[in-house]
Amino acid sequence: MPTSRTGELRKVAERIAAALPPVVEEVVLTGSVSRGVADEISDIEMLLVTTTPLGLAECFEHARRVDLVDLDTWGVQGTDVSRVFGYYEGVPIETIWWPHDFAAASIAGLLAGDQSSAADALANGIALRTIGLIEAWQERLRVYPETLAAAMIEEAALAWGGFHPTGFLTLARPGERLALVEYLYNDAVRVLRIVYALNRVWQPTSKRLADRVRALPVKPERLAERIEEALTEPDPLQAMLVMSELQVDTADLAPQGRTSTERASGCAKSSRCCATPASPEERSPPRAVANRAHQKNSFAANLRRIMPVSHAGAARLD
Repeated sequence: MPTSRTGELRKVAERIAAALPPVVEEVVLTGSVSRGVADEISDIEMLLVTTTPLGLAECFEHARRVDLVDLDTWGVQGTDVSRVFGYYEGVPIETIWWPHDFAAASIAGLLAGDQSSAADALANGIALRTIGLIEAWQERLRVYPETLAAAMIEEAALAWGGFHPTGFLTLARPGERLALVEYLYNDAVRVLRIVYALNRVWQPTSKRLADRVRALPVKPERLAERIEEALTEPDPLQAMLVMSELQVDTADLAPQGRTSTERASGCAKSSRCCATPASPEERSPPRAVANRAHQKNSFAANLRRIMPVSHAGAARLD
């Protein structure tokens, strides 16, 4: 059931949509308001599709005419996309302006594998003004292609493994927190990319992660909680171990493919697969996921082995 704040913000969005000029042919409400989960700190997010390309100055002028104030912009400038932020009766409003032709190309790109949260936003979008675009887009996005899922999984898994666990310890040195956080974040994103692809779900933003993944039938246990633990754990080695084991569990969910390679065939007992870069054959689908799973399995095992016994986090490893 939508929150009460959702209803309040939707009415505000409808007033803005009704006041926009005819050059705006499609208005799609997105974000937490479209999904019915808005709260007191939520803003209103809208995609505006225009019949012709508009410059940022023109978009600003149209925003002023519907009584948005304190206007600003964000993101990359000088592209086909214009972004206008402002306030309407004290409510923060984010608008993204797409020309018609750019919108059509963007949908095609999403179906071809462009990595963007736009597909999820559109799949859950609500038309406030329409010529039928959002209905057609949602029909196309209703099916997540199996070939796209396979490509997403392979691409995400290819970055894992291929190095000895002792080299990983450089991230645990004092003063390397930024490098460690970069590693943890990037691997968390790859874990989520695989999980969403396995479930044939368009990947959303990382906001409200626990709610987003709760209903997914295929996922590692305690997915959101383990990501949170890895990112907030003050002990670098423990954070690495949490993320490494999450990667193993995620890769183990992926299809085995056509090869006879078994996931745990000796690799967990040897560090050689971590020290030896993958061959071209091993890097190619469908062996990549299984090969990286083996490497991460060995990686996690060896990380446990080389962690100092006297380390403060050692007691939690067993």
